[in-house]
Amino acid sequence: MGRAAGAAGGHRRAPRAAALDKKALSIRPQPAQGADARHRDKPQPAPRGRAGAPGRGCPDWPRSLQRGRPRSRAELHYRSRVSAAPALWLIVVDASASTRRHGALRRAKGLLAELLEQARRRRVALALLQADGARPRWFCQGQRAPQAARRWLEQLGAGGGTPLSAALAEADAWLARRRRSHPGERQQLWLLTDGRLRALPAVPAAACPALLIDIESGPLRLGLARALAEALGAEYRHIDELTLL
Repeated sequence: MGRAAGAAGGHRRAPRAAALDKKALSIRPQPAQGADARHRDKPQPAPRGRAGAPGRGCPDWPRSLQRGRPRSRAELHYRSRVSAAPALWLIVVDASASTRRHGALRRAKGLLAELLEQARRRRVALALLQADGARPRWFCQGQRAPQAARRWLEQLGAGGGTPLSAALAEADAWLARRRRSHPGERQQLWLLTDGRLRALPAVPAAACPALLIDIESGPLRLGLARALAEALGAEYRHIDELTLL
């Protein structure tokens, strides 16, 4: 970010990150049938999704939804039962006055509720950064605090300016410090914005997986969030692709 990106250092393209879909979260793998059911005392080969990801245990929804909603069990990725490195999700939310237009922030809050629930179930550490008013504000910095996150979401409202460049700079510095104190942690950046900025901030590619969710709504859209995602090297998705409200 050079002081304005999702993670410090690195100008390489970030790995593609994942999105959440409310209806897809209801998909569950079916129990084993036939020969597999009769030999449960023997270890079975791990199921593999269409992308070839090894899996065993619960579905890995962010990875499964990386390229859209799975249409069958064959397209699901699974989380390994083997202990994985702890994970951190840094969620940056643009809550400036422009996000009141056409219910953009309201729709974003519905998606955020699903995202926070996934973090709670997967025991992911959260960092929540809100960009509105004169400067960005932190509400959580790397803790598993589902109740605090719910309270933050309930009070989240739109207003003021768009200190998104400052928020990305703070996220950059904080993630760099976090990596030094938690070197094995798997970091992921989520950015929700309508992209309505006076000027596109100059940002290098994010060093950790990043997903930008464009929440711009209404018949007339500027489409600037896509350019911001390209500058960050982030996966781009419009909220219309992720929710059916």
